[in-house]
Amino acid sequence: MERVRRVIASPTLVVVLACAALVMIPQVLSTRFIVGANMGWTTNVNYTVWAQDKHFYLGDWLFFVYDRNQMNVLEVNKTNYDNCNSDHPLHNWTTGAGRDVVPLNVTRHYYFISGKGFCYGGMKVAVLVENPPPPPVAAPVKSGSSRSTFRGKIVIPALSAIAVMWESLIWLW
Repeated sequence: MERVRRVIASPTLVVVLACAALVMIPQVLSTRFIVGANMGWTTNVNYTVWAQDKHFYLGDWLFFVYDRNQMNVLEVNKTNYDNCNSDHPLHNWTTGAGRDVVPLNVTRHYYFISGKGFCYGGMKVAVLVENPPPPPVAAPVKSGSSRSTFRGKIVIPALSAIAVMWESLIWLW
């Protein structure tokens, strides 16, 4: 009876693990940007310069690290961003821990400021979130079938991963 349960449970577990891995693949492609890099979300940082050479794509994250007793993270519209007006934020991302994560889940401009007068000292950042670029087009394969090349790049590693998981599960039982 125990042996029967193991045989039934093993393929089910492998399928569940494989599905979980496929669901996590898009998250691996996302980037988490620490706003201000090693300086964090603070005064005396030019966030326009910090953001200018970066590409923000759908699914990326902004990570604000700051002194929770003094500053905050407010999402505002462009007018309030330009005028450092924190009276009517679109969203207050401040959690109180000084470690706030903002998901960039819509393609649009995002505007963030710190209230309490810090915006006037430069604590504001604007980012444009875009759709990710299409994957690069592969050069045509001169010999052999491109289908078999694709199959070798995806199927063989996937089968290897499944085999390793299967082997581990067998050793567990």
